[in-house]
Amino acid sequence: MRGRSNSGVRLDGYGRLVQQTILRHQDAVTGLLPASADHRDAWVRDNVYSVLAVWGLGLAYRKNADRDEDKAKAYELEQSVVKLMRGLLQCMMRQVDKVEAFKYSQSTRDCLHAKYNTHTCATVVGDHEWGHLQLDATSLYLLMLAQMTASGLHIIHSLDEVNFIQNLVFYIEAAYKTADFGIWERGDKTNQGITELNASSVGMAKAALEALDELDLFGAKGGPQSVIRVLSDEVQHCQSILHSMLPRASTSKEVDASVLSVISYPAFAVEDSELVEITKQEIITKLQGRYGCCRFLRDGYRTPKEDPNRSYYEPAELKLFENIECEWPLFWTYLIIDGLFSGNMEQVQEYREALEGVLIKGKNGVRLLPELYSVPPDKVDEEYRNPHTVDRIPMGKLPLMWGQSLYILGCLMAEGFLAPGEIDPLNRRFATVPKPDVVVQVCILAETEGIKAVLRKEGIDVETVADVYPIRVQPARILSHIYARLGRNKQMCLTGRPYRHMGVLGTSKLYNIRKNIFTFTPQFIDQQQFYLALDNKMIVEMLRTDLSYLCSRWRMTGRPTITFPISQTMLDETGSSVHPAVLATLRKLQDGYFGGARIQTGKLSEFLTTSCRTHLSFMDPGPEADTFDEVAQYLDHLLQRTVPQANLPPTAQRGGLSRFRAAVHTTRDLMSLASKAKDLHVQNVGMYVPSKIFQASQQSVKLLSSPHQHEQEGKSHALHAEMNLPRDEAGNVDCKALVDQLRICPTLQEQADILYMLHILKGPEWHTGLESEPGPTVKELLTELYVRVGATRQWALIRYISGILKKKVEALDEACTDLLSHQKHLTVGLPPEPREKTISAPIPYEELVHLIDEASEKNLSVSILTQEIMVYLAMYMRTQPALFAEMFRIRIGLIIQVMATELAHSLRCSAGEATENLMNLSPSDMKSLLFHILSGKEFGVEKSVQSVDSLVTTAISICEVGAVGATKPERAGIIRLKSEIKQPISLQSGDGDLMSSLSTRHSELLGKGSFSSMLEDQSSKDSRQGQWKRRRRLDGALNRVPMGFYQKVWKILQKCHGLSVEGFVLPSSTTREMTPGEIKFAVHVEAVLNRVPQPEYRQLLVEAILVLTMLVDMEVHTIGGIIAVEKIVHTANDLFYEEQKALGADDDMLERDPTTGICSLLYDSAPSGRFGTMTYLSKSVALYVYEFLPGDGCAMQ
Repeated sequence: MRGRSNSGVRLDGYGRLVQQTILRHQDAVTGLLPASADHRDAWVRDNVYSVLAVWGLGLAYRKNADRDEDKAKAYELEQSVVKLMRGLLQCMMRQVDKVEAFKYSQSTRDCLHAKYNTHTCATVVGDHEWGHLQLDATSLYLLMLAQMTASGLHIIHSLDEVNFIQNLVFYIEAAYKTADFGIWERGDKTNQGITELNASSVGMAKAALEALDELDLFGAKGGPQSVIRVLSDEVQHCQSILHSMLPRASTSKEVDASVLSVISYPAFAVEDSELVEITKQEIITKLQGRYGCCRFLRDGYRTPKEDPNRSYYEPAELKLFENIECEWPLFWTYLIIDGLFSGNMEQVQEYREALEGVLIKGKNGVRLLPELYSVPPDKVDEEYRNPHTVDRIPMGKLPLMWGQSLYILGCLMAEGFLAPGEIDPLNRRFATVPKPDVVVQVCILAETEGIKAVLRKEGIDVETVADVYPIRVQPARILSHIYARLGRNKQMCLTGRPYRHMGVLGTSKLYNIRKNIFTFTPQFIDQQQFYLALDNKMIVEMLRTDLSYLCSRWRMTGRPTITFPISQTMLDETGSSVHPAVLATLRKLQDGYFGGARIQTGKLSEFLTTSCRTHLSFMDPGPEADTFDEVAQYLDHLLQRTVPQANLPPTAQRGGLSRFRAAVHTTRDLMSLASKAKDLHVQNVGMYVPSKIFQASQQSVKLLSSPHQHEQEGKSHALHAEMNLPRDEAGNVDCKALVDQLRICPTLQEQADILYMLHILKGPEWHTGLESEPGPTVKELLTELYVRVGATRQWALIRYISGILKKKVEALDEACTDLLSHQKHLTVGLPPEPREKTISAPIPYEELVHLIDEASEKNLSVSILTQEIMVYLAMYMRTQPALFAEMFRIRIGLIIQVMATELAHSLRCSAGEATENLMNLSPSDMKSLLFHILSGKEFGVEKSVQSVDSLVTTAISICEVGAVGATKPERAGIIRLKSEIKQPISLQSGDGDLMSSLSTRHSELLGKGSFSSMLEDQSSKDSRQGQWKRRRRLDGALNRVPMGFYQKVWKILQKCHGLSVEGFVLPSSTTREMTPGEIKFAVHVEAVLNRVPQPEYRQLLVEAILVLTMLVDMEVHTIGGIIAVEKIVHTANDLFYEEQKALGADDDMLERDPTTGICSLLYDSAPSGRFGTMTYLSKSVALYVYEFLPGDGCAMQ
């Protein structure tokens, strides 16, 4: 027998260490590990981490096998790992009903438990008795399941288990928007059971989703049925939320050491190496001590000041834990492994030596890693005075199995027994390696032969949807329906993936389904419900957004392919040429560069070899027939329908009858296919289903083809004919007579008004009796009117009818969730509260719309505009997150108000006209106006007059203004056309109630008072005037503050009793609970400032607070009790007024704002300079806090 080599002896040493510290505790029946001798339960997270050392040791034995016993040892260790992972699987599969419920509710009631009974796999505490929702634990399990499977272990044994894991993928898929209790099981750091979004959970979920995608759970022995599928869009959601959060860990924790597991081993979830470095340094500088790292700032766990008799903390007592937080050696094990992965040997050396100093020798010289080091109770005051000087004592579990495991893993790697690639077979460690450039393939398709001809005339050669056969083109929602079947399992009552919209990454692959190739059009083409798709410029914008997103986020093999269909609506009014915006885009696409992305245009057939393709094996027909499944039926129909019929030889033809029957049969087939398509809510079916008979099958309600009154030149008085509401004998409104008026209405606007009244009086399902009995319902007439108005592009009217019909804004709830997950709060409705409502957690679609309606006070236009702007904000959040820096609360009502003010300012018109003009902007102009407001860029407004349907309306478009725009307006092409032509409002008298509900359409968004004063008499002034006021108004409305503002406010509060704004006090005690860099603190300060309804006044208050911060940086111990900020501003205003008066300014110039009493001229002064706001505010602050300043008078220079 060979002697044992030196390395073999060392390996046996680690074998004994693993046996004594980990494996001897493993339960013989379930394979689970208890947390420690006193805590007998098995935590999911601790179990997975604890078994990593066993897995690593098994790999090391397999690699360094000197003798046969070593191979046996390796097998034994590997089976211990499999047993533990299957034990955890048992625990979770017993809670399969929770997994099913959670996919839809994301509620803490329905989540998997965090810990189980070690001996029986049963639950140990009730659903509400513990912070069970910890997505990082479930994600860690899945990530390691993937890594272990890839390393050759067989953990999953049956297809039922595969389905269960697939449903766990859906369970963690929404991690980017799910607030949970996090890795420390306590949520918000006050420990009062408040969940929050945690970077450690989002990052771990991202890693698990990426690791499992396209992984075969049966390893080398599997087939297509055992492959797990992940939608790449969900991964990218997690990615962008993680990027927006780091280096912060959550709203209440500005830094948390657990994020080490996300930026390095095991997750490697962050792709930006700079961000990884920043986050790591933040943790080391703020949390590292002499014995390890604190978990987070002001963590009271096991400190001498913690009250052991209650589990929660009082907010004000958190300050007690500062500088005495316990230090955990665990985090040094992460930093050792991090150094080994990144090849930073100095780091490895430094932390291994530090760790040796804090390990505790057990019996037989076994080295144990303690849970934490705490300050001895008698040394607390000393540690407060001089942090990191007192010798601490080890407390808690000995060893902490999770830390012990990572320590052993680090040693095995450092001594060369394991290479990084062996414990990371899926190569997650290369996350930060730069990716090659992406080329996006775009295939342009024409919906009909006619459109193909129009495009050919422009020199653009494309195929029609029919030409690309046998490749099928389908709308994105069909892909959503298909994915909804993934992971279904009758036996376990699992329904598959919840129906959600498809992201652009999902629709940019080609799919093999039932032996056919499918391509799907992007989601934005599917938005038939909402009017954004009616605006071609908007369609182009959405395409640009999607392309740039694809370019930065595509991580799969093969190129992304976008199928872009050109439909009838993308032509101009005559239908004989392409809309100019669409044409320009097609040309740019052909040039090979658009929206910052490299583009390759071509035919679908040419792209088959280079595209990313996925085989959706779960859609293959199974043993039992899927008769109940509409998607399967739809696909079957679609695939059967287009198989060419074999023609029988002439002899066998049985005369005309059978041929007739065949024709009837195909027609019936097509009709049933059409109805299937309707069940699945596919819009414009004609495009996706081969048909000639659809035109016949859609009966149209003949709505009052309004007699075009073009012959009435100059007789516009007919439009203003007073519409007295017809009455019946009882004095009520006579609805039948209203219907008669509908027939003779000259304009679409009046038809809409009448239908709105009928809608209010009789409801949407009332039969009007138009043409015939019972006649079309009000809703049908409105829908038809909507289509006709859509063709004329009268945007105010389109929004109005859309509001009446309560048309669904397709991506509204997703947009809202997107904004919230980026740690922004939203408010809807005009300030102040209670009208302005805050949204701080994701809510379902119906609830959201109801809330917006309520906040808009039943004003249809404001309500629909709020929804539209929410969608645009989410688009910008996705593509240009930098626009939202230092804004924590986005106030949509104020943004709408500022939009109207800006239009009034540029067009020099009244508030009412500005409101009307705003409603008439096309969606793309509205989005561009929003961008100019967010970015603070100057913009110009061009006005032109267009005549539609015998009505003359003004069309307004927003354009960029160059650097010279402010001085020479004509150079920027701004035609200041004070247009007198406005849309006539037809109802001037009649029923009071109805009048008020109708007039809400034209109600002014601009309140009287603060805005009206600045609107009057502007045409005479130089355009440079009003610039600073505009800046302040924009910054105030957007809650924009200077960088580091909130940290400075925190410092002020340390030196006074509080700040008061409009009688609302921000007390200094908030600093006892919150640390300066917390989002929670920033939101708190914002809430106080938001008490001020006028944005420009709010901005002056911010400036006053900034002056106070300069004081605080001096050596002043206190600056008084409660400081009234508005008093400082008013004193400054009086100083300004006196000085200007002395310099000979007249009363007109010094006119005061009626609501706040501040001189309008002060609002418009630059901050610096002799007459700048800062000059007066500094004097005012000096007067206010004079008695607290040090004796020598030169301090306030």
